[in-house]
Amino acid sequence: MSWAGGAFGERGSCVLAPNANHMTLDGTNTWVLREPDARRSVVVDPGPEVLAHLDAVAEAAGEVAVVLLTHHHADHSESARTFAERMGCGVRALDPAHRLGGEGLADGDVVAVDGLEVHVVGTPGHTADSLSFLLPAERVVLTGDTVLGRGTTVVAHPDGELGAYLDSLDRLHALAEAQEASAIWPGHGPVISDALAVLDYYRSHRAERLEQVREAVRDLGVPVAEADPRQVVETVYADVDPVLWGAAELSVRAQLEHLA
Repeated sequence: MSWAGGAFGERGSCVLAPNANHMTLDGTNTWVLREPDARRSVVVDPGPEVLAHLDAVAEAAGEVAVVLLTHHHADHSESARTFAERMGCGVRALDPAHRLGGEGLADGDVVAVDGLEVHVVGTPGHTADSLSFLLPAERVVLTGDTVLGRGTTVVAHPDGELGAYLDSLDRLHALAEAQEASAIWPGHGPVISDALAVLDYYRSHRAERLEQVREAVRDLGVPVAEADPRQVVETVYADVDPVLWGAAELSVRAQLEHLA
């Protein structure tokens, strides 16, 4: 399935960054959010420091009130300060190191711009500072790398933590079950129209992988704390392209720590 971004709902527009690779899928999704007929916009995850991309984001965004970051990984945050300085606004993030201006972001915050409301949902796990953004008016949630438009995400050990990630999936699932979020606008890959179905899959997939890791450790005949992550990867991810084994090893390390 190809993905090129575009307009979604009445308040969302995705500008796709030209940084496609095996980890970023088609590239990073930079989201421009604006209330209909409003003057100012909110930009989520400006992405990599690529001038042509930032020009495209600036054109789509017009006047920018604030830049928000889902998390600190460079493919989402690298250009945040440069872009915000260019647009004359601040950067709000959970991690103080990535802020520009005095305001941060925390679970439960509401960012309001010209009638647009963005509700901050703490969803740690992929990284310690991962956030999602709920748009009640659209019944969508922007998930950054917590839920992707294709495939599943990496729990980036040691910054990421599996227990926190599983709790975050439960929290997003509850939003979907309550129909507060019927769709997902992810940080990579296409828009997901059925949030509940994908979150069901994500939770069952994690449970299945965790059981596979348990079995692999039992087969190695060593305590969990002494298991070699690469050996576990070669067993559990044998059907996965080896180019992805480095990322898989991060998740396995998080799984082993969780089991231990």
